[in-house]
Amino acid sequence: MTPSPHHGISRRALLGGAAAAAAGTAVALSPLGGWSAEAISSGSYTIRFDQPRKQTILGLGFEIQSDSIGSGNNGLPSTVSGVPYDLVDSERTRFYQQMLKVRSDHGFRYCRLALGLYYRGTDSTGKHLQDRYPGQAALLADMISQAGIEGISAEYWSPTPGWKSNNSYIKGSLASFAPGDLDALGDAMVGDLDYLAARGVPISMWGLQNEPTYGTDYSSCVYSADQYHQAFAAVAPKIRAKYPHAMIHANSLDGWSGSYGQAIKADHSALSYVDAWTYHRVGADSDDQITGDFTSGAAGKLVFNNEFEYLDNKTSDVRTINTAQSLMNWMTFQNAPTWFWLHALKPTTNAEAPGYGLGYWRPPSDTDFSHFPNIPVGHWDFNPQNWNAVAGFVQYMPWDSVRYGVDEPRHTDGSYFTDHRIMAWKTPQGKPVFAITNRSTTDSFTYTVDTQTSAPFQGHRFGPSTNNQTLTTVNGPSLTLTVPPLSVEFWVRNP
Repeated sequence: MTPSPHHGISRRALLGGAAAAAAGTAVALSPLGGWSAEAISSGSYTIRFDQPRKQTILGLGFEIQSDSIGSGNNGLPSTVSGVPYDLVDSERTRFYQQMLKVRSDHGFRYCRLALGLYYRGTDSTGKHLQDRYPGQAALLADMISQAGIEGISAEYWSPTPGWKSNNSYIKGSLASFAPGDLDALGDAMVGDLDYLAARGVPISMWGLQNEPTYGTDYSSCVYSADQYHQAFAAVAPKIRAKYPHAMIHANSLDGWSGSYGQAIKADHSALSYVDAWTYHRVGADSDDQITGDFTSGAAGKLVFNNEFEYLDNKTSDVRTINTAQSLMNWMTFQNAPTWFWLHALKPTTNAEAPGYGLGYWRPPSDTDFSHFPNIPVGHWDFNPQNWNAVAGFVQYMPWDSVRYGVDEPRHTDGSYFTDHRIMAWKTPQGKPVFAITNRSTTDSFTYTVDTQTSAPFQGHRFGPSTNNQTLTTVNGPSLTLTVPPLSVEFWVRNP
């Protein structure tokens, strides 16, 4: 099944059967190595630092699994397991410094926290979130502080069971959409943020509901488009009043394009509380952002992807480059201010970990060292094919970098090169940087890049098994750069 350019399709349509019952999200998943190669070997490019700047790129986001989920996204185990909780102290510090921060100042800007899923403790009424295990919020606060993260993107996978029609985190809907009950729900959701903020967890973003159309075997809550609009219209003003600087986004599935977004757009008052439309183009071919329309109906709001991973329990070498290009193409063609990978670390016990995690950790329950034998209990390691796709952007694209346009070649039919992408920006200090890719599995590609500056540029290469390889310094303004297959390179003005 092929999605339209700006609508997602359910995981059920892709995975089918029992696996589908444990899922339910928007996705356009390409098969391993399924992208066709372009029969070209070189191209000439001009970075337009002489023309007006494009959008400010705020920084990147990741999701944290701070509590347990069943393997294959099947159920909510009673076992307490998550990160940073399961990691020994030294591994927590290494996780913060080597993955989340990377730079001396900061790395990732936002941490997506799945309320009702990976943060799902409740009070005695079942209507208010709190720690499910002692110190859960404090651990998150310490992670945010040590890693230099701005704050969380707080988003519900489900309201707490006391608000649900089935008194459960799993499946069901709200028990009532009466105005008074929605008003009380809004107060409770503000209270949930207050609970976290009071324990040192800053609030940067807020979302009412992850994928509101799907009832799944993990935390979920089903809304019709009208019900979503009713709830959003009641709750969003309360969030804005208490947390005026938090970015409010909708609908964490198909943005403005689907029925949920259209219901919000039809209500001018509700629309005024939307800062950004969020999409899930999970595992999608990066060409999706070149040919798709994600902005024409955005009503002047930002658009971005806040969930990207691969759903078939696999990763691959070609996916490394596809992921990097997804990030670049969201920013180049859709002017996105940020982009989120789904999980920083996933447990060695979970089947979905290879396609979901930038790395793996071994929880205390996993004593089977026939897999991931190099990871002791309480320790973690990188998943290179996923991590190396985003690591260079975390390293070389600091918060509030500003993108500039690039004049680039096209095919004879006017279409863009899809296996060979480029994006250019300046850091907040004004240092020019650009990234170039080669998604071909067999052939090198030569970029001739006019940087419009005679300064030297230092190269750094990433790939499925390559992390931050230092390349020869080349003097501008014209750089001739041959990129090997399955590579992403970052060229940074030096000094």
